[in-house]
Amino acid sequence: MVSRRSIVLCADDFGLTDGVSRGILELAEEGRISATGAMANMPGWRRNASALRPLKGRIGIGLHLNLTTGSPLAPMPHLAPGGGFPRLKDLLAKALTGGLPAVEIRSEIARQVDAFVDAHGEPPSFVDGHQHVHVLPVIRPALIRVLEEKGYGGRLWLRDPSDSAASILRRPIGRAKALVVKGLAAGFAQRARAAGFWTNEGFSGFSPLDLSVSAASVFESALTSLGPTPVVMCHPGHVDAELRSLDPAVESRPAELAYLKSEDFGALLDERGIGLVPGLT
Repeated sequence: MVSRRSIVLCADDFGLTDGVSRGILELAEEGRISATGAMANMPGWRRNASALRPLKGRIGIGLHLNLTTGSPLAPMPHLAPGGGFPRLKDLLAKALTGGLPAVEIRSEIARQVDAFVDAHGEPPSFVDGHQHVHVLPVIRPALIRVLEEKGYGGRLWLRDPSDSAASILRRPIGRAKALVVKGLAAGFAQRARAAGFWTNEGFSGFSPLDLSVSAASVFESALTSLGPTPVVMCHPGHVDAELRSLDPAVESRPAELAYLKSEDFGALLDERGIGLVPGLT
């Protein structure tokens, strides 16, 4: 008999577009995800935030801190001189060379936390980062400081996007990405826990951006070699014009959405003895 395992299956990018948000809501209603992270700087967040209210308590609803897509909630002349956030590769280069403006970063994090609370009516149950930016130098201490100042220590958890090398290497998909992120996130969990925040132990869900690997294979890999309190990320959604304007490579989102709704995914959960939970236990 397979022993039961609990995981947080988190759909990232709520609020990115209406189509993405609608797909996530469908999965939440069907019990096929157990958490979602919201991009509070995007216009789609305010349009769709109210739809999450009936799901409070059923799924975890967190802040998906975003510094690489769309625009900041107030001017950031050093990080976003043209009004839009930099691409990930440019943000990463600045982070690793000491070029990020700490005061601007801290202020924007606070604005996104406030925008989440204003629309949702309560603090996030967790915080993570779009493209894992929350673990980067300058951003990492700024995030923890803002959350501490708001009195959120001991009230929410932070996503650690790393895993043991052994677990990563046992998964056939996304190893290179996972190992890079593991390196960038080194020490994050320890710093977060020292500040009074819970963190997950175990993280997976890395996948190609195209359809070179099936959604079924991605999730079969992601649910392999799970840690003690694991989080698995996913990126489902319906494609709309707004999404295509942000990124033309979007076909993986409807493929994930269809698989997560399928009988095959339900069978995989049963076969692995996995139950979906809204937060860390």
